[in-house]
Amino acid sequence: MIEGWITQLRKGLLEYCVLLVLRRGESYGYEIVQALKRVEDLTVSESTVYPILGRLREEGFLKSRDVPSAAGPPRRYFALTPRGKVRLAEMNAYWPMLTQALDDLKSEKNKEAGP
Repeated sequence: MIEGWITQLRKGLLEYCVLLVLRRGESYGYEIVQALKRVEDLTVSESTVYPILGRLREEGFLKSRDVPSAAGPPRRYFALTPRGKVRLAEMNAYWPMLTQALDDLKSEKNKEAGP
């Protein structure tokens, strides 16, 4: 039961997480997946990350380039565009407000007197 809610919450956060990984610079898809997998509670897979990368690129938040690889097919490298950097800054600015609102809701100070 709780697993479904956790899955939906993770999916909602993955866009932000991908942008956070790419703030360090250009990276290819597999590297991004591995960076996210190192965060144990995210439980991500390539099948969840690659569609997000494609969508973020289509929306203009990421740019990509293909680089030949001696070890197989070309690697697609992703990087933040100026628009992507703005989106990440907006998300970073919103995050503390969101966590504070959740903390307020969980605290006793917002608890209404009830029966």
